[in-house]
Amino acid sequence: MALFVHLTPAANTVRLRRSGVRAAGRGHGGGHGVYCFPVLPCYTLTHQWLQELARDDDHRRFVAVHIRLDDDQPVTVGHYTNRPLRVTAGEAVRIVRALPNPRGWEVFVPRTVTVREIHRVRGVAPDAGRHPEGAFDCPCAAVRVGEPVLS
Repeated sequence: MALFVHLTPAANTVRLRRSGVRAAGRGHGGGHGVYCFPVLPCYTLTHQWLQELARDDDHRRFVAVHIRLDDDQPVTVGHYTNRPLRVTAGEAVRIVRALPNPRGWEVFVPRTVTVREIHRVRGVAPDAGRHPEGAFDCPCAAVRVGEPVLS
């Protein structure tokens, strides 16, 4: 089972615990689905998209929805500026973990995520994924010097 994180405003918590994460995002092919990112050993890299999501409203609180998907679940993976690859969830995790710099990469699940697939919902630190003045606040070597996340 592959573990991913989906970031959403805290106001959505009750709804997603009741009915899952709805497919509100639009993929590159125009279909609806859920954007997420593999859970990595580095907290800052795992929650990197929070910086972009919170950019418009610094006062909004977000939660991290941890999602478990079967390894053979079809997803797409790629950098947000490029056309994504169609792979399985397990392969998407392997691709992102092998990258020397996974910032800007995303995984797209082309469907709603069910309540049974939600592993946990947790609050995230308001500054998770943020790097003041370009400096990285994460102690792991991957963030500090651009080394691979997993050796």
